Amino acid sequence: MTENGPGPNSQAGRAWVFGDNIDTDVLAPGRYMKGPVEAAAAHCLESVDPDFAGQVAPGDFVIGGGNFGLGSSREQAAQVLCILGVAAVIAKSFAGIFYRNAFNLGLLAVLCPETGRIDARDRLALDAEAGVLRNLSSGERYACEPVPAHLLALIADGGLIPQLERRFKSRAGKEGS
Repeated sequence: MTENGPGPNSQAGRAWVFGDNIDTDVLAPGRYMKGPVEAAAAHCLESVDPDFAGQVAPGDFVIGGGNFGLGSSREQAAQVLCILGVAAVIAKSFAGIFYRNAFNLGLLAVLCPETGRIDARDRLALDAEAGVLRNLSSGERYACEPVPAHLLALIADGGLIPQLERRFKSRAGKEGS
Protein backbone atom coordinates (compact mmCIF):
# COMPACT_ATOMS: atom_id res chain seq x y z
CA MET A 1 0.00 0.00 0.00
CA THR A 2 1.39 3.40 -0.90
CA GLU A 3 0.83 6.64 0.95
CA ASN A 4 -1.54 7.92 -1.73
CA GLY A 5 -3.64 4.85 -2.28
CA PRO A 6 -3.68 1.13 -2.73
CA GLY A 7 -0.48 -0.70 -3.53
CA PRO A 8 0.05 -3.77 -5.70
CA ASN A 9 -1.39 -6.22 -3.13
CA SER A 10 -4.39 -4.16 -2.15
CA GLN A 11 -7.78 -3.19 -3.49
CA ALA A 12 -9.73 0.02 -2.97
CA GLY A 13 -13.43 0.72 -2.78
CA ARG A 14 -16.25 2.46 -0.93
CA ALA A 15 -17.48 1.39 2.51
CA TRP A 16 -21.05 0.25 3.13
CA VAL A 17 -21.37 0.21 6.91
CA PHE A 18 -23.74 -2.06 8.80
CA GLY A 19 -24.03 -2.87 12.49
CA ASP A 20 -23.93 -6.00 14.58
CA ASN A 21 -25.88 -9.18 13.93
CA ILE A 22 -26.52 -8.83 10.20
CA ASP A 23 -28.20 -12.15 9.53
CA THR A 24 -28.44 -14.35 6.46
CA ASP A 25 -32.12 -13.49 5.94
CA VAL A 26 -31.19 -9.81 5.59
CA LEU A 27 -28.41 -10.69 3.14
CA ALA A 28 -30.46 -13.14 1.04
CA PRO A 29 -34.15 -12.68 1.94
CA GLY A 30 -35.97 -16.00 2.18
CA ARG A 31 -38.93 -14.90 0.07
CA TYR A 32 -36.59 -14.74 -2.96
CA MET A 33 -34.96 -18.14 -2.43
CA LYS A 34 -37.32 -20.00 -4.79
CA GLY A 35 -36.08 -18.00 -7.77
CA PRO A 36 -32.61 -17.49 -9.18
CA VAL A 37 -29.98 -16.24 -6.74
CA GLU A 38 -29.77 -13.01 -8.78
CA ALA A 39 -33.28 -12.16 -7.53
CA ALA A 40 -32.08 -12.43 -3.93
CA ALA A 41 -29.04 -10.30 -4.82
CA ALA A 42 -31.33 -7.53 -6.05
CA HIS A 43 -32.84 -7.42 -2.54
CA CYS A 44 -29.64 -7.90 -0.53
CA LEU A 45 -29.66 -5.86 2.70
CA GLU A 46 -32.75 -3.90 1.61
CA SER A 47 -34.35 -4.10 5.05
CA VAL A 48 -31.42 -2.15 6.55
CA ASP A 49 -30.39 -0.07 3.50
CA PRO A 50 -32.90 -0.01 0.62
CA ASP A 51 -30.29 1.57 -1.70
CA PHE A 52 -27.53 -1.00 -1.17
CA ALA A 53 -28.19 -3.54 -3.93
CA GLY A 54 -28.85 -0.87 -6.53
CA GLN A 55 -25.89 1.34 -5.65
CA VAL A 56 -23.08 -0.95 -4.48
CA ALA A 57 -20.31 -1.02 -7.06
CA PRO A 58 -17.82 -3.74 -7.89
CA GLY A 59 -14.87 -3.40 -5.54
CA ASP A 60 -16.86 -1.87 -2.66
CA PHE A 61 -16.60 -3.21 0.88
CA VAL A 62 -19.30 -4.33 3.28
CA ILE A 63 -18.33 -3.32 6.82
CA GLY A 64 -19.97 -5.20 9.65
CA GLY A 65 -19.93 -5.17 13.39
CA GLY A 66 -20.00 -8.32 15.46
CA ASN A 67 -21.52 -11.65 14.48
CA PHE A 68 -21.87 -10.84 10.78
CA GLY A 69 -23.78 -13.53 8.87
CA LEU A 70 -25.54 -15.23 11.77
CA GLY A 71 -28.60 -17.33 11.14
CA SER A 72 -29.20 -20.11 8.69
CA SER A 73 -26.48 -21.90 6.76
CA ARG A 74 -27.74 -20.62 3.40
CA GLU A 75 -24.74 -20.12 1.18
CA GLN A 76 -26.68 -17.59 -0.89
CA ALA A 77 -25.95 -15.03 1.85
CA ALA A 78 -22.33 -14.91 0.70
CA GLN A 79 -23.15 -15.63 -2.94
CA VAL A 80 -25.33 -12.52 -3.35
CA LEU A 81 -22.43 -10.33 -2.21
CA CYS A 82 -20.23 -11.97 -4.85
CA ILE A 83 -22.87 -11.35 -7.52
CA LEU A 84 -23.00 -7.67 -6.51
CA GLY A 85 -19.22 -7.40 -6.86
CA VAL A 86 -18.38 -6.81 -3.19
CA ALA A 87 -14.59 -7.04 -2.80
CA ALA A 88 -14.69 -8.13 0.84
CA VAL A 89 -16.72 -8.23 3.99
CA ILE A 90 -14.76 -6.72 6.86
CA ALA A 91 -16.24 -7.27 10.30
CA LYS A 92 -15.40 -7.46 14.01
CA SER A 93 -16.53 -11.09 14.02
CA PHE A 94 -18.36 -13.55 11.78
CA ALA A 95 -20.80 -16.36 12.32
CA GLY A 96 -18.78 -19.50 11.62
CA ILE A 97 -20.91 -20.90 8.81
CA PHE A 98 -21.02 -17.57 6.95
CA TYR A 99 -17.24 -17.21 7.27
CA ARG A 100 -16.64 -20.65 5.76
CA ASN A 101 -19.26 -20.14 3.05
CA ALA A 102 -17.69 -16.80 2.10
CA PHE A 103 -14.28 -18.29 1.33
CA ASN A 104 -15.79 -21.38 -0.30
CA LEU A 105 -17.72 -19.09 -2.68
CA GLY A 106 -14.78 -16.77 -3.39
CA LEU A 107 -15.78 -13.88 -1.10
CA LEU A 108 -13.01 -12.40 1.01
CA ALA A 109 -13.90 -12.13 4.72
CA VAL A 110 -11.55 -10.14 6.96
CA LEU A 111 -11.60 -9.84 10.73
CA CYS A 112 -10.97 -6.27 11.92
CA PRO A 113 -11.74 -5.11 15.47
CA GLU A 114 -11.84 -1.44 14.45
CA THR A 115 -14.76 -1.43 12.01
CA GLY A 116 -16.69 0.92 14.30
CA ARG A 117 -14.30 3.71 13.27
CA ILE A 118 -15.32 3.52 9.60
CA ASP A 119 -18.05 5.78 8.22
CA ALA A 120 -20.43 4.98 5.39
CA ARG A 121 -19.02 5.93 1.99
CA ASP A 122 -15.41 6.23 3.25
CA ARG A 123 -12.90 5.14 0.62
CA LEU A 124 -10.89 2.17 1.84
CA ALA A 125 -7.86 0.23 0.66
CA LEU A 126 -7.36 -3.31 1.93
CA ASP A 127 -4.19 -5.36 1.94
CA ALA A 128 -5.63 -8.66 3.17
CA GLU A 129 -2.29 -10.47 3.10
CA ALA A 130 -0.65 -7.90 5.39
CA GLY A 131 -3.78 -7.36 7.48
CA VAL A 132 -3.91 -3.62 6.89
CA LEU A 133 -7.02 -1.59 6.12
CA ARG A 134 -6.41 2.02 5.22
CA ASN A 135 -9.12 4.66 5.28
CA LEU A 136 -8.29 6.86 2.30
CA SER A 137 -10.91 9.40 3.42
CA SER A 138 -9.53 9.96 6.93
CA GLY A 139 -5.94 8.74 6.58
CA GLU A 140 -6.38 6.23 9.42
CA ARG A 141 -4.97 2.70 9.36
CA TYR A 142 -6.61 -0.26 11.02
CA ALA A 143 -4.95 -3.53 11.98
CA CYS A 144 -6.86 -6.56 10.72
CA GLU A 145 -6.18 -10.24 10.95
CA PRO A 146 -3.96 -11.17 7.98
CA VAL A 147 -5.63 -13.64 5.64
CA PRO A 148 -3.50 -16.79 5.23
CA ALA A 149 -2.02 -17.53 1.82
CA HIS A 150 -4.11 -20.67 1.28
CA LEU A 151 -7.34 -18.68 1.79
CA LEU A 152 -6.12 -15.91 -0.52
CA ALA A 153 -5.43 -18.61 -3.14
CA LEU A 154 -8.97 -19.88 -2.64
CA ILE A 155 -10.30 -16.35 -3.30
CA ALA A 156 -8.04 -15.92 -6.34
CA ASP A 157 -9.37 -19.18 -7.78
CA GLY A 158 -12.97 -18.00 -7.36
CA GLY A 159 -13.84 -20.31 -4.47
CA LEU A 160 -13.61 -23.97 -3.54
CA ILE A 161 -15.34 -25.56 -6.56
CA PRO A 162 -13.28 -23.66 -9.17
CA GLN A 163 -10.12 -24.39 -7.18
CA LEU A 164 -10.88 -28.13 -7.02
CA GLU A 165 -11.80 -28.24 -10.70
CA ARG A 166 -8.49 -26.59 -11.57
CA ARG A 167 -6.56 -29.06 -9.39
CA PHE A 168 -8.32 -32.11 -10.81
CA LYS A 169 -7.84 -30.87 -14.37
CA SER A 170 -4.15 -30.31 -13.68
CA ARG A 171 -3.75 -33.80 -12.17
CA ALA A 172 -5.63 -35.40 -15.06
CA GLY A 173 -3.31 -33.67 -17.51
CA LYS A 174 -0.21 -34.95 -15.67
CA GLU A 175 -1.56 -38.51 -15.50
CA GLY A 176 -2.39 -38.47 -19.22
CA SER A 177 1.16 -37.50 -20.17
